[in-house]
Amino acid sequence: MLETIREDIASVAERDPAAKSKLEIVLCYSGLHALWVYRLTHWLWHHNVRLLARWLSQVARWLTGIEIHPAAQIGRRLFIDHGMGVVIGETAIVGDDVTLYQGVTLGGTGKESGKRHPTLGNGVVAGGGAKILGNIRVGDNSRIGAGSVVLRDVPDNSTVVGVPGHIVLLNGKRVVITDPKLINDPLSAALAEVVGQVKELRERIQKLEGNGGAEPRTSPALQVVIDLDFQI
Repeated sequence: MLETIREDIASVAERDPAAKSKLEIVLCYSGLHALWVYRLTHWLWHHNVRLLARWLSQVARWLTGIEIHPAAQIGRRLFIDHGMGVVIGETAIVGDDVTLYQGVTLGGTGKESGKRHPTLGNGVVAGGGAKILGNIRVGDNSRIGAGSVVLRDVPDNSTVVGVPGHIVLLNGKRVVITDPKLINDPLSAALAEVVGQVKELRERIQKLEGNGGAEPRTSPALQVVIDLDFQI
């Protein structure tokens, strides 16, 4: 236990430049306090003292603003920085060396049973306000941008941004998306539908005019819509 406590303190000192001393970390870091209470409640949960475990987790939530379900599985050296509003659900699995900033939610998407919360690989960083929802996996060393909503699996070594979240970096290389369906965004889908309808209308006009397949003249504004290409 003492070795684990030292490791937790060292991980905070390594990842937070604002930390000035070990004493400050022990006394002032609510993320660390919530993590230590979780370790106790997790032990109680697996020894069938579940009501006490849940009650203590609620006390920790009231004191720190961080809610961690006792049944969640959390690896070593988790760092919760400015942790107010962080929620880690019952079936969530968090790997080693993960960093969560304020307002991060590892939650479900409804009333489904079984594994309904996300799995985070080793070295994942989730920015402030990120929502990672459902039984999905975020791969090792991936980064989730602040305010992103992630609803699908994320490969290793990826950077995800947006609502809904989409990959912009993979293995250090820029990802260019030319198909809006890959973004799974309602606005992008609507624009894609408009482009498709414009193309269909142009084909019908060609047939009605009987111009033998020649391209009708197109206004510059319409040409922009026709040539619309989505790049992120």
